[in-house]
Order: sequence, then structure tokens, then C-alpha cells
Amino acid sequence: MKLIISLIVIVALSWVSFGQSMDKILLIDGYLHVGNGEIMETAAIGIIEGKIAFVKNSNAYTIDQTEWDTIISVKGKQVYPGFIAPNSTLGLTEIDAVKATRDFDEVGTYNPHIRSQIAFNVESKVISTVRTNGVLLSQASPRGGSISGSSSIMKLLGWNWEDATVLKDDGIHLNWPSTFTGGGWWAEPAPKNTNKDYTSQKAKLYDFFEMSKSYAKTNENIKYDIRMEAMRACFKGDKRVYIHADELQQLVDIIDFAAHFDLSFPVIVGGYDSHHITRRLADAKIPVMVVRPHSLPENEEDDIDMSYKLPFLLQEGGVEFCIQNHGDMEAMNTRNIPFLAGTAMAYGLTEEQAISSISLSSAKILGIDKTHGSVEKGKSATLFVSEGNALDMRTNQVILGLVDGEFMPITNMQYELFQKYTEKYNE
Repeated sequence: MKLIISLIVIVALSWVSFGQSMDKILLIDGYLHVGNGEIMETAAIGIIEGKIAFVKNSNAYTIDQTEWDTIISVKGKQVYPGFIAPNSTLGLTEIDAVKATRDFDEVGTYNPHIRSQIAFNVESKVISTVRTNGVLLSQASPRGGSISGSSSIMKLLGWNWEDATVLKDDGIHLNWPSTFTGGGWWAEPAPKNTNKDYTSQKAKLYDFFEMSKSYAKTNENIKYDIRMEAMRACFKGDKRVYIHADELQQLVDIIDFAAHFDLSFPVIVGGYDSHHITRRLADAKIPVMVVRPHSLPENEEDDIDMSYKLPFLLQEGGVEFCIQNHGDMEAMNTRNIPFLAGTAMAYGLTEEQAISSISLSSAKILGIDKTHGSVEKGKSATLFVSEGNALDMRTNQVILGLVDGEFMPITNMQYELFQKYTEKYNE
């Protein structure tokens, strides 16, 4: 008989020091969602020094107890790659109503040199509530102005912002001018009018990019300009340009804009009307970070479930996409990323497509797919184990998580308060 250390996960972790990595870890017998559309009904996942050494069928793998520091049976549980939250202010804000805790919006109109990486707060209490739903990576993204600044990809477990960085300055964020003005929320509706300044506002963006492109072509000995230096990599294919826009005219103009400047990695963030031009987006190879699926329709004539089914429409149209959560109470609601994918699944995506939309697809669009986004050999051991389906709020119960091979705490402040008062009143 095979000698297997078969432990219930919580017991197994009771003696593991969170925040530390074991050199050799084996997860055995879990139902694995790889993240690339594939599944393994019973998987053996070998992790050595924070990297995935192999992924094999458990039934075809013979365990040698002496090879591993820790062997954990996750039989009957579901294993997922760490979910990713693109375009997020998580770690850049703590309490929306307290201005002193909001560090994502700098003064000025053109701020490509502003870097969210150094503002990322690994001690955020909000992060722990997000992490315990399986969201283990985020793109810390700035806001405001015409060009908000440069985002960075961050782990949601680390000693400081340097330790938490996965990819620094992955791209700049450009807020495309709206084609409309006015409008109001549902309680105070107001008519929309054509933005008469749209053409001039667009021309200013063109002028700034023309200047930046000219600067990028020059040698390093010219007079140093911190804004132009931040833009340089956009024209050398090393940095993405995230263009925030939803309206149809905006999207059409963005396709022309990306072609005009020969941008290697343009990305549309939002893309509410993108289902109208899937062929053009696919031909231009411009991916979309889809507007939050849990959103109301933008236009009176839209279907009530327009946002719910948008991921499926892009999937059908051959457009590369991922799901993001920009909107009200954004940081705290980042924990709902798995359930946004679950909604997209209910409206057309298969389960594995929905999982990919918040894992490998996000990693591809962000440029970290060689190291993250799926549970495959050679990639970072950033993954988690859930009692049930992680896309369903009723069954998403994370019982084990690893970030670069480090065991993460599987509790948060809210759960601890729940336990405290349950014990106090014995209910």
C-alpha cells in the first residue's frame, strides 16, 4: 500500500507558518481547473521552491513520501489558479469615504510618470477579504486626468510593495474623451447631449502621443523629460496602453488611434458597446477588459441583461477579453470577481471559459501569462483550493491558498469578528 500522509487541509495547515514557503509541497487528488480550458478530475500537483514542478494524473503517480516536505490530500475539493483582478484600486484605497486613504488619483491631466506600484499598501485590511475568495493578484491602476499614470501587477500577499510586485509599470492608463455630456443616475435622470468638444479633446491626445513618439525615437542623451520617459516603452513594444472607453464612437476611434501610432499592446478597458464591432476588434487584435457584468444598461434601448451577456458575445465574436470590476465601492467589491465570472457563465460562457476570463485570459492581456494565470508546469505556484465551485457564492469556500508557493492566511477581519461574537453569545 502507498504510504500517504492524508490530512484534512485545515489540520495540515495548523502547523504551517503562513507567509513562509515549504521547499517541496504535493497536493494530491484534487479536481483541477487548469485555467486554460482544461480540467483534471484527479490531479497531483508538485510544487518546488514556489514553482509548479509538474501536474499529473493522481492515478498514474506513485508517491514517494521522502521526496516531499508536505503532502496534502485535497480529495473532493476543487483546485483553481489564483484569480486576477485587472484595473483595480485595491491596495490604493482603504475607505472610500476617507480622502486620506485614497491614493489613486493625482492632480494634473497628463501623468504617465505616476506609478501606482509605490503606493500599493500590502497591509490593507480589504486585501484579506478579497484573498479569501480566491483573488490572489491585482492590477493596481491609477485614476483621473487624461492619462492617469502607470499600473503594476501585484500579489495580494507580501512584506511590502517591492515584495508584492509581479510586474512593475505594465502599462499606462488613458481615459478617452466621451462623445456625450450630461446624463444622470437612475434617481436623477438627465438627457445626454453630444460633446461638442470631442474632436478637440481627441486632437490633444493625438498631439501628446505624437510628441511622445518623437521623444521615444531620440537617443538617451536628450534633455530628460519624466513624462516622456514613462511613455517611451509604449512605442517600443514593452508597455501596454490601457484605453478606458465604452461608447461605440470611442471604440471605433481607438482602433484608428492604435493603428496610427502602431501601438503593440493596446487594450480597451470597459468596452460596453464592443459587441457591435467584434469583427473589427478581433482583426485589430485589441483585447477588452469587460465592463463589470453586474451593471445596469447604459442606453434605454439596451437589453436589461446586456452587461451580463457581454462576455459571451465577445467570446462568440472572437475577441480576447477578461472580466474586471471597475465601479462603485470597487476595492471592497473586488472579492466578487469570481461571482462576476459566475454570472457570465450563467449567460453563455462555459464553466472553464468563465474561469479563464478571470485567470489565464487576464494574465495574457496583462502580459504575465508565462508565469501566472494557470496551473501548469514551470509557472508560479499561485493557486487555491475551494470546498466547492469557486464561481458560486454559496460554495466558494477557500480552505487553502498559495502565493508563489507561500501558504496564505485563510481568514480575514470579518471572519474573525464573526467568530468573536459567535463565541461571545454562543449562537
